[in-house]
Amino acid sequence: MKVEGRPLDESELLARATAGNQRAYEELVHIYSEIAFRTAFAVLGSAADAEEAAQDAFVKAFHALPRFRRGEPFRPWLLAIVGNEARSRRRAAGRRVRLELRAAEAARTGDAAPSPEAVALAASERQELLRAVESLEPLDRDVIVLRFLLELSVAETAATLGVVEGTVKSRLSRALGRLRTQVREPASA
Repeated sequence: MKVEGRPLDESELLARATAGNQRAYEELVHIYSEIAFRTAFAVLGSAADAEEAAQDAFVKAFHALPRFRRGEPFRPWLLAIVGNEARSRRRAAGRRVRLELRAAEAARTGDAAPSPEAVALAASERQELLRAVESLEPLDRDVIVLRFLLELSVAETAATLGVVEGTVKSRLSRALGRLRTQVREPASA
């Protein structure tokens, strides 16, 4: 959506969407669809379920736009709705979340190509870490995935989980402690 050749900024899109302009809201959906999907996927562990949760969250957010406080950031507000929808679906289904994250794949550093041995070792360590994250309790897993794998800020993580920032920090501390313990202890046979 453009005005006189320039794209609208988020505040203009929000103002128009709040006034009932569906095209403006569609543009917001386009902007935030990937992070909404990734957030829902972090909670649900299923691409199909995450897609449905994100779509339903966008519909709920559209209907809740009149309650959105102008001047506040839209992304944390939206991600809170997405997180609530995803957690509701997880509770309703009564199933454990399985994460199939490939976030570490993109985290290559350095200019030199790694040796085949280094690649194999890194893949093995990454899989071990992801298995350890998957085995955590849902509250621990959610806070670690949102904060570190999806790289949300503490404020965005808090909004997504529906808690205050201090709770995110304390949950992160406890969850990372549990994760360290699991990674250090060899799996029992």
